[in-house]
Amino acid sequence: MQNLLIGAGLVLVVAGLLYPYLKQLPLGRLPGDIAFKSGDTSFFFPIVTCILISVVLTVIFNLFR
Repeated sequence: MQNLLIGAGLVLVVAGLLYPYLKQLPLGRLPGDIAFKSGDTSFFFPIVTCILISVVLTVIFNLFR
């Protein structure tokens, strides 16, 4: 359990350091992501981005299983 928490912490630190570069990736703006804006109200749900990340993580975790 301790190794899992340490690993998660390291992943968060690395993601924080790489954030300026990661935000330039087109994730969250893929075709199929739902974006609705009407007046002062906006709704955004990145469904295709979620599916893509899920597939990639599934493949990675199954490779290291």
